[in-house]
Amino acid sequence: MSVRTRARTRIRPALAALALCGSLAACSAGAVGAPRATDGTKAPDAQDVPAKVTVVTPAAGRTVTVTATGGTLTTVRVVDTDGGVLAGRTAAGGASWVSDRKAAPGTSYRVDATARTAGGKETTTRSTFSTAKASLVNKLTLAPGKNTTVGIGQPLSIVFDRPVTNKADVEKQLKVTTSNGTIGSWGWLTDWSGKDRVDWRPREYWKPGTKVTLDATLNGTDSGGGWFVRDYRTGFTVGGGAQVVKVDLDRKKLVLERDGREVRTIPVSGGTPGGDKRSWRGTAVLMAKEGTINMNSETVGLGDAYDKMVDHSMRLTWSGMYAHAAPWNAKHFGRANRSSGCIGMSDADAAWFYAQVRPGDPFEIRGADTKGTVAEGNGYGAWNVSWEGWRAKSAVGR
Repeated sequence: MSVRTRARTRIRPALAALALCGSLAACSAGAVGAPRATDGTKAPDAQDVPAKVTVVTPAAGRTVTVTATGGTLTTVRVVDTDGGVLAGRTAAGGASWVSDRKAAPGTSYRVDATARTAGGKETTTRSTFSTAKASLVNKLTLAPGKNTTVGIGQPLSIVFDRPVTNKADVEKQLKVTTSNGTIGSWGWLTDWSGKDRVDWRPREYWKPGTKVTLDATLNGTDSGGGWFVRDYRTGFTVGGGAQVVKVDLDRKKLVLERDGREVRTIPVSGGTPGGDKRSWRGTAVLMAKEGTINMNSETVGLGDAYDKMVDHSMRLTWSGMYAHAAPWNAKHFGRANRSSGCIGMSDADAAWFYAQVRPGDPFEIRGADTKGTVAEGNGYGAWNVSWEGWRAKSAVGR
């Protein structure tokens, strides 16, 4: 008996030591795989480790992406060297942020991002990146001019310097806002110059007083024929008084209507029937009031038929059809069409009419013997296309 007792007595201290060691191992912050302090200080808790922020550096024409590992993004600010802010939004959960717009070519950006860990520790990181310059740049020409007042038939028109093959991408960046919710659509066409063009026209003539704004946020968009390296913004107002000019070449008269009422009837002489001197029919929009200009028949393919200074000239097409004073044709006003394609009238009538109309006023021209309908790109011929046909010209659809 005494032997067994001594043996148990010797074993118990050892078991107690093992039990104590196991208890310490289970409670220690220095478990297997955890960081260990080597200088006697407490090892950092996982929640004290800052979140890692990564900026995915984009090429031109790509969105900027910022991600956080080990935390969530609280703020992200992307600014170019001119102070322009590239806005964006954080995804659900806060692990990533994506810019709303694409990075522009040839631009340097600074990214400031703040991330927070689950334990509330915040860190802010800053980084920079630059995109390569565009090898080809596309520019555009807008009509009508900024802050102008136009008639009820004036479309918003954009002509591009270089080809646009990515039409849908470009159209998505063109936002039209009107003061009264006017319904309209973009339509792609070929300008008289041969360049790509897109026009926005209402379903019906504008209501007088409508204010129109275009925001073309194109910077960083690839047109397929070159990059856009800036945004554009313009606006215009539709003037008071809904004016329509109705030209009847068969009856050789022009009627100016305002708000549905006849203001004045003017005898005219249109293009000579039976050949290249005939006038166009359909709806043409007054493009510009050019005043006194030189008209040379060689510029419109009619040989040396005329070369003279013409007063009160109002351009209707790029192909050279005008309404203007034509005193040399006085004996034909109201009687016969004997012009070289234009709509001529007396000096007195032309002076009065010139003072009444404004760019954007539609000319609705009819006649049995004309050389065809005004094409969409020959001036502003969009009104000669049905609404359904016009909407079909959009690259995005409605």
